[in-house]
Amino acid sequence: MKQNLQLRMSQNLALTPQLQQSIRLLQLSTLELSQELEAILQENPLLEMADNNEEGEFEDNTPDAPLAAQAEVEDASSFDVAMQQQDIPSPADTLREELRDDLSGNEGELPNLNEEFTPPEFEDDYGEFGSTSNWDEAGRNNNDDEDGDFSRQDATNISLRDHLIDQIQLAHLSHRDMSLVKLLLDSINDDGYLEQDLQEVVENLPEELEVDLLELETALKLIQNLDPIGIGARDLRECLLLQLNALPASTPYLKVAIALVKDHLALLANKDFIKLRKQLGCDEASLKGAQQLIRQQNPRPGSEFSNFSHDHFIQHDVVVKKIKGIWVATLNDGVIPKLRINQMYADILKRNRDSSGQYLQSQMQEAKWMIKNIQQRFSTILRVSQAIVDRQRNFFEHGDIAMRPLVLREIAEELDLHESTVSRVTTHKYMLTARGVYELKYFFGSSVATDAGGSCSATAIRALIKQMVAEENEKKPLSDNQITDTLAQQGIVVARRTIAKYRESLSIPPANLRKSL
Repeated sequence: MKQNLQLRMSQNLALTPQLQQSIRLLQLSTLELSQELEAILQENPLLEMADNNEEGEFEDNTPDAPLAAQAEVEDASSFDVAMQQQDIPSPADTLREELRDDLSGNEGELPNLNEEFTPPEFEDDYGEFGSTSNWDEAGRNNNDDEDGDFSRQDATNISLRDHLIDQIQLAHLSHRDMSLVKLLLDSINDDGYLEQDLQEVVENLPEELEVDLLELETALKLIQNLDPIGIGARDLRECLLLQLNALPASTPYLKVAIALVKDHLALLANKDFIKLRKQLGCDEASLKGAQQLIRQQNPRPGSEFSNFSHDHFIQHDVVVKKIKGIWVATLNDGVIPKLRINQMYADILKRNRDSSGQYLQSQMQEAKWMIKNIQQRFSTILRVSQAIVDRQRNFFEHGDIAMRPLVLREIAEELDLHESTVSRVTTHKYMLTARGVYELKYFFGSSVATDAGGSCSATAIRALIKQMVAEENEKKPLSDNQITDTLAQQGIVVARRTIAKYRESLSIPPANLRKSL
């Protein structure tokens, strides 16, 4: 086989470390960017954060390489390809050591719970045990008094488990009884429901602990008498019954409500009111009053203590304001990091340009690249945001119902960027408007054809569905077919299954479940 030399010319994509850093910074959210900068500031002594009253600045005599690399970022479509339950510990493990000392005859008797349990001094610290609160559909307390506000603020500072333990300690239980209660508390989820079956708990415990089902049932009864009412329930039926039984006997429609929850909860969920009236032997007014009384109860009694752990904090990157009749996007100065070169190290580097300063020179170059990439990141975000605002002006004037169809390709072609760059810019970046805070991705959506030959945004169709459902007759709610016909009369041709999909995405139940007395 003959060997020879050949010269070939080819093009390939080279992702330098600086270009990779630029791409990574572009796709980070504001909070992730802050964490990234904290790590970089600790590693690079030549880079520092300017004070709030100072401007970040530096002198740069090197070629403007990041601007030259911008084209590579925009054409890096191949880079996108490369870039694209909670176990419950065994009760035996948690209780073996706590209960072993009690086996030697140190057990105490659990309190008699045949009567309603009221821990000593409980009323002074936690209020009357049988009191009720008004709850909305989201499970939040609607009391308007100052005490109610204080309790909600206090609840977000402690966990549900700690709140229950604080109460149970007032009962002065023995060590064994307290251990059993804590065992069950570990099986209560964030909504306040007991996840494990009591018989399974008994079977999983070591035999030498001699824990029987009656002891656990008594401990659970103790938990179910704690605040908030309904805690420790094993299902929705038991949760509602605990809350209804805690109401005063003089509460209107209480007996009907208890019978409704106890034996006919499935029929109530399906809103089969005719069958319910027949089986309960009551009139329409009594059934409606019982239904309203059940709705006042909280189906998630532990949610008040778990909401704080699920809060998602965001920081907007762009602010949209109307200036002289024109909607203008500006950057949020509060999220722009003010980086600069450390002048002391820069002076040392100027005085020592020999090989001993090679490390500082590399750190200097990295610091300059970081500052330029940060500037480029926010410049790109502003350009994309302004382009979105220009195309969605009707949304800022009239709301979701005026949203127009928009895809990433339109913004990319207008700004001479690659679609992957626009996708990174609009992910986890937020815009503060007069109508609220929206992710940039929110302004993009598919389109549906209209009779006039135009198109309508899917977001606008969802807004129309939501508006029609809000204005419908509760006794005769609109079906998906009726919504489809109504939109067709407005020139928007949408299939019934598409309406059903949009309705489900808005968490709107079907017509038969929206029916009311």
